[in-house]
Amino acid sequence: QVHLMESGGGSVQAGGSLRLSCAVSGNAPGSRYCMAWYRESPGKERKGVAAIDSTGSIVYADSVKGRFSISEDNAKNLYLHMDSLKPEDSATYYCAADYGGWEAHFCRIEMPASTFWGQGIQVNVSS
Repeated sequence: QVHLMESGGGSVQAGGSLRLSCAVSGNAPGSRYCMAWYRESPGKERKGVAAIDSTGSIVYADSVKGRFSISEDNAKNLYLHMDSLKPEDSATYYCAADYGGWEAHFCRIEMPASTFWGQGIQVNVSS
């Protein structure tokens, strides 16, 4: 079983920065993985923000390109550095990890059913 826990959320004014972290613990069922950050706002579906896979491939949603940066540390920690934050970035952010060998461009759009998810962390950006 794999456990993911997010940290680093909070409130910030528009134009500010935040760094989200996700600690991954437990026994990973494989060495080929994709890890991603998703976000969900009230009344909207959960959508992928950024993804990275075990080959080092990285994919971003158009809405965050040039502002957000995803990185990982040997699949033990996942990070999302967010700059130039906008009010529309406000959401609950979830980290996700899957070990089925999926590529980042797929995981950014849709995580497989076998994905492990964190519990989510709130980000609020005020105007």
